[in-house]
Amino acid sequence: MSRFLASILLVALLCLAQEPAPFRTGVSLVHIDAEVLDTTGPLSGLHKEDFFITDNRVPQRILYFSQDVEPLDLILLFDISGSMRPKLEKVTASSRRALAELSPGDRVAVMTFYTHSAVVAPFTEDLNAVAKTINDDVLRGRFGGGTRLLAGIDDAAEYFLREPRTERRRAVLILTDDYGQRSRRVNTVVHHLWEADALLSGLIIRSPGETAVRTAMLVTSPLSVFIQEGMASVAEKTGGDTIKADDPDDALRAAMRRIRLRYSLYYAMPEGRPGEQRRVTVELSPDAAGRYPGARVRARRGYIVPGPRIHTDGHG
Repeated sequence: MSRFLASILLVALLCLAQEPAPFRTGVSLVHIDAEVLDTTGPLSGLHKEDFFITDNRVPQRILYFSQDVEPLDLILLFDISGSMRPKLEKVTASSRRALAELSPGDRVAVMTFYTHSAVVAPFTEDLNAVAKTINDDVLRGRFGGGTRLLAGIDDAAEYFLREPRTERRRAVLILTDDYGQRSRRVNTVVHHLWEADALLSGLIIRSPGETAVRTAMLVTSPLSVFIQEGMASVAEKTGGDTIKADDPDDALRAAMRRIRLRYSLYYAMPEGRPGEQRRVTVELSPDAAGRYPGARVRARRGYIVPGPRIHTDGHG
């Protein structure tokens, strides 16, 4: 992010801030999306004093904090490999209701992947058009080919990287059975999502008994060498999660709701080399941890210092 864009962002944040903070212009900010969960599900109503952040092990002061305020850019990424059509039909039938979980001003783009990835529809605020795209262009389109799972996620990150950087939050929601052929290194995909300031969440859609069949294939089939990619590690490192679509009608809505209601935390970016990878930890403060015993924070584990892009070898 340029200094000019950072200054614009700070002005925007000041206008939105719920309480005054001693910001100064020309300061780049690190943005962290966070979700706090206990045994009942996501926790709402927390404040910035309830969080503790370190950047390369150095504690940071949270300058701005909100929940469900900033507009969202969401990529819906559909697995259209051979076996996915009947699975997607069960979930995407409720796509209009799921999209209703988003807020005015949110934008959605639609992508698909199998052996290759494609942008089916660019970002738009017209959520009715998004639902129509899913029904007409995704479900009625061609299904088949292999499942280059991590390559599809990486292509979504690259799509974000080609978009102008603004204050909008970013997320990728992938709908897949989570059985992928080897296509990308996990660290490469995580690096690109960190660089794009985007989290990954996944909706895992499987037929009854499919997990047991696939497990047997890993043991007995010579093709098992190709079935070795999953998204859980990538999602975890970007602060996202995976949800199993046991109730297809509600699963997509629940996934979008959780993305929309995450906390946004900002702190001043420490000095660093452009392209440097820095590590972040986000925890509850001791007081909040005492109020919510057993609660845990889900947030990304790092970011890339803005600057000229550094080439990474994307192939495994």
